[in-house]
Amino acid sequence: MKLISIVIPCYNSEATIRKVVEMVMEEFKKMDGYDCEFVLVNDGSPKDNTYGEIKKLGEQYQNVKGINLLRNFGQHNALMAALHYTEGDFILGMDDDMQTHPSQISKLIHKMEEGYDLVYGCYPKRKNSFLKNVTSKLNEVSSRILLGRPKDIVSSNFWMITRQIKDEVVKYDSFNPYIDGIFYRTTHKIGNVEVEHFKRAVGTSNYTLKKLIKLWLAYWNYSVIPLRISSVLGGVSAAGGFLAAIIIAIRKLIDPTMMVGWSSTICAIVVFSGLILMVLGIIGEYIGKMILILNRTPQYIVRETINVSDEEEKK
Repeated sequence: MKLISIVIPCYNSEATIRKVVEMVMEEFKKMDGYDCEFVLVNDGSPKDNTYGEIKKLGEQYQNVKGINLLRNFGQHNALMAALHYTEGDFILGMDDDMQTHPSQISKLIHKMEEGYDLVYGCYPKRKNSFLKNVTSKLNEVSSRILLGRPKDIVSSNFWMITRQIKDEVVKYDSFNPYIDGIFYRTTHKIGNVEVEHFKRAVGTSNYTLKKLIKLWLAYWNYSVIPLRISSVLGGVSAAGGFLAAIIIAIRKLIDPTMMVGWSSTICAIVVFSGLILMVLGIIGEYIGKMILILNRTPQYIVRETINVSDEEEKK
């Protein structure tokens, strides 16, 4: 009997989390040779009693573990917290809003049984808002460049990993994790399987534009590409400025009466000053993250738990 640990970061999901858990349980009753446990992490939900509902589920079902974080740390931090409490042979990551639907779980399990370390469910047709679809497309491109995601692999919030991968992932203790970036560092034995994407059961996405930008900046924890881009831009700008100076000098020698333009000089100053500030900003972003790491900014802090053993608490 293989145990599947299902990790779900919960945020304002009082209205949906019970339905998600109970539908998953029904799916596992249809599958021979598999059992499931849940690790539900309340990520500081401010608008409802999400952890209260998680506690009720824990009291009703012994295979439901509840983790209540001290404040809102972010989806990927909540996932990292959940992984520390898993015991399964495979670990399944899914959302709390029914978009990663329980009926599709068996497809990921069957794909994992082919010998992959990591399997993503990919959606032939997404049922997100226009903004979410655009940001997802940008994520595909930037994650391939910055994180080294294989070109033929599509990532999503619906994934499954082996226990061995989980054991490596939880060693990462930085304050600002991006779980897919850690996956790509750990293994290249990655597969995709097509799954159906369902509409959100209740409400709208909790990701604002500000949160999406913050999440994208987490990519920089796993890549020096932005620094290399700034170096290239600096080299191109220096070469351009040197070439422009030669052209102006030659034209001045040919035509001594030629007036050197004040406006073009100001434009050049503005452009190159902006470029310098941009590069300094990139460097500052890296230095700032280094300071936060040195200051031991916590990845997450647990307030309380339910159905968690003393040994797991020590983790």
